[in-house]
Amino acid sequence: MRAILIKDGSGPAENLYLGEEVTPSPGKGEVQVKIKTFGLNRMDILQREGKYPLPPKASKTILGVEFAGVISEVGEGCGRKVGEEVFGLAYGGAYAEYIVCPEVMLITKPQELSWVEAAALPECWMTAFQALFVEGSFKKGQTALIHAGASGVGVAAIQLAIHVGGAEKVFSTCGTDEKVDFLHRLHPDKVVAINYRKQNFEEEIKKHTDGVDHIIDFVGRNYFTSNISLLRRDGTLIFLALLSGPTLAEGTNISPILYKRLTLRGTTLRSRDENYQGNLLGRFRDEALPLIVKGEMKVEVHEVFDWKDVRKAHEEMEANKNSGKIVFEITE
Repeated sequence: MRAILIKDGSGPAENLYLGEEVTPSPGKGEVQVKIKTFGLNRMDILQREGKYPLPPKASKTILGVEFAGVISEVGEGCGRKVGEEVFGLAYGGAYAEYIVCPEVMLITKPQELSWVEAAALPECWMTAFQALFVEGSFKKGQTALIHAGASGVGVAAIQLAIHVGGAEKVFSTCGTDEKVDFLHRLHPDKVVAINYRKQNFEEEIKKHTDGVDHIIDFVGRNYFTSNISLLRRDGTLIFLALLSGPTLAEGTNISPILYKRLTLRGTTLRSRDENYQGNLLGRFRDEALPLIVKGEMKVEVHEVFDWKDVRKAHEEMEANKNSGKIVFEITE
């Protein structure tokens, strides 16, 4: 099969190329899917650069953790059928014509969703759902702060907090005025977006409210003190990444964690076992997917690339140009 591979095993975007790999065959409880579309995630860039710790089941040669396509072969004991249209999560290997994964990590694709929308859902929306409702226990009527709001996960989290979680207000940070406008359009009455390059997000949020109940953060060190200051009593801070570094500045005061009874938690999705991911997909299918099908929530796609243009797409994300999801289509 054809697959996107990395020259020398790691390196810059220019090391990506279209090559060939052995076509995988499904084992017990697994299916083989002929991929039509797949999504780009920042972890793909980190893995390409050799900076991402891979879980045991991850492909070491082929990037990609989300895809949409048609089941082409089923393994022993599998309840799905050849020809089913599905989308799902993978530990790796989605930058290819075929992939094998456990059937529990798949969702049947609704006819109302395009192939592009289906591929844009799994990783970002599942990560956001996990951070809000599985690890974060977000409750109806609470207020959230979603950092990196124009990212794929951020856009999903904002909508999930409002439409599934019943959020009273969602604050979000992003890096350009264009992204601010983009986020406000998601829900003009409930979203307050802040350009962190021009404004102090802590000061701006405190003009609107006395604090927030739930924060999803990708930044770490640089936002830590402001995040802790903004959290209300019994608030929750979920770390999904540490883009500004894993160590705290000297003199950081952690006493508010104690007297405000705060919960700080880190979580990743790719390292979870298939049962966890299967249960997460099941909850998402039942609680959130119907709202997407009805059009109450929207899968925001920044751009669709031919998979032969994979270098250009990686460079687009590295330059932080995307508002929403970047998706690839497999072409002949």
